[in-house]
Amino acid sequence: MTRQILTTFAFVALSVASAATFKVSLIEPTVVNGKTLKTGDYQLDVKQNSVVIVKNNKQQVEVPARVEDVHHRFESTRILYNENKGKFSIEEIELGGTTTRLMFGAEVQRRSGE
Repeated sequence: MTRQILTTFAFVALSVASAATFKVSLIEPTVVNGKTLKTGDYQLDVKQNSVVIVKNNKQQVEVPARVEDVHHRFESTRILYNENKGKFSIEEIELGGTTTRLMFGAEVQRRSGE
């Protein structure tokens, strides 16, 4: 019985360790996949082809994304917005302390077609 508990604990620990979760702060109200997100702190759960945006442990939206590994480490997290008629949408996010860049919207389609 003890062995089962340890095995289960080890499996859970590995699952948590492999999860790609990051924190970001939106400084502008932002439209993501048709949904407006208010300014504030969010959690990004990065999957293979999408990102789930979570606030206060509630999923806000899941959006298609391209996850890129670049050859240098980003010093800080940076969100690049696209502004159209006073509305902001996220074009890409560079995740500080990592070599990961998340691409959204037209960038995902454009880079996928290359």
